[in-house]
Amino acid sequence: MFQKVLIANRGEIAVRIIRALRELGIKSVAVYSKADEDALHVQLADEAICIGPPQSKDSYLNMQNILTACIASGCQAIHPGFGFLSENPNFVRMCELLKIKFIGPDASIIEMMGDKATAKTTMKNAGVPVVPGSDGEVDNLESAYEVAEEIGYPVMIKASAGGGGKGIRLVRAKEELENSFFSAKTEAKAAFGNDGMYIEKFIEEPKHIEIQILADEHGNIVHLGERDCSIQRRNQKIIEEAPAEFLGEEIRGKMGEAAKNAARAVGYKNAGTIEFLVDKYKNFYFMEMNTRVQVEHPITEMITGVDIVKEQVRIAQGEKLSFSQEDIILNGHSIECRICAENPKENFRPCPGEITGLHIPGGPGVRVDSAVYQGYRIPPYYDSMIAKIIVHADNRKEAIVKMRSALAEMIIADIETNEDYLLSILKDKDYVEGNFNVSFLTEKKF
Repeated sequence: MFQKVLIANRGEIAVRIIRALRELGIKSVAVYSKADEDALHVQLADEAICIGPPQSKDSYLNMQNILTACIASGCQAIHPGFGFLSENPNFVRMCELLKIKFIGPDASIIEMMGDKATAKTTMKNAGVPVVPGSDGEVDNLESAYEVAEEIGYPVMIKASAGGGGKGIRLVRAKEELENSFFSAKTEAKAAFGNDGMYIEKFIEEPKHIEIQILADEHGNIVHLGERDCSIQRRNQKIIEEAPAEFLGEEIRGKMGEAAKNAARAVGYKNAGTIEFLVDKYKNFYFMEMNTRVQVEHPITEMITGVDIVKEQVRIAQGEKLSFSQEDIILNGHSIECRICAENPKENFRPCPGEITGLHIPGGPGVRVDSAVYQGYRIPPYYDSMIAKIIVHADNRKEAIVKMRSALAEMIIADIETNEDYLLSILKDKDYVEGNFNVSFLTEKKF
């Protein structure tokens, strides 16, 4: 059993991990930048260590300072949360060298699945359906033209090391390809230090469906159903729900087995998510694998009763999963809305500043994961997400109504947020009827 775990993150996910550790009887050590001295995760943890200046590169991405803090505080393990170092194989290797348990998969798996072209080839070899496209990276413009002609327009150009919507371009015709290819490469190089590109067929009217899996270190793998993450703005999810009602039991079962096969093919351990594109005919294609806990993990917890963060810790301690696939029963419907300190009326401009008044919604089936409090000053250095509202009800219709109520009840004084924007989506007729895909927020203006 771990005695102490260091949390290499901040904000609501750090608070979420601290709570899970407390329930497991494990002491928590928070790390923080100078901008986060008054942050909630610093106040809730058993210990807290400053690791550098406000900028992420000097603090939450500073591997040496984080590892030094881990050793100095006597921690046996590190939980990375999501973002920052959570999918950095070099950081995982450094943990291994120092005999610190990284609560997540091995470095080799993160590296393999983090390279989108390699991941796609691996999944194809494992019999998991993949989107038609290039075999590996496309090295030059001439090759890009050849691949695009072979699979047919429209195509997507994607960064091999991509994530967060960076290095992606939709090309609908041949004359668009050259500019899109080089602009995507430039963006990818700036974002990831890697300008490798691959090309795949653009799936028309797709839904973004992901399957949550848990895999222990004894070869046991279980999936926890799916999440519909199709409501996205600029490739960033803002509303997620579980399950995806349109799938039906047969397709859900096939996708779940495909996700388990994907995890088995790479010898995966811990929590992970297999992401698929599903077309209007319910054909599904592997898109990528996230080798960490997801922002939207609470909606899966709400419909399964499984505490995913606790399971991550138990798996890292070498324990076997305490349940089998037959034990997982999806119960009701859950929706998550990401609350961001930003102004949708001004092109979603970030809005840091002091929260002078705060009211958190409550009631049966309402959960709020957050790290804000009255008097807290939101710093300008990090992601604008400050809270997640999660609701659970017997069915999707009731979940939508409950989420509308929760959004209307939440008060965050003197800070601009996207609450009204989210509320307008939840009132939209097409959203309510399930008539949406990943292009929903591009085609509609709220």
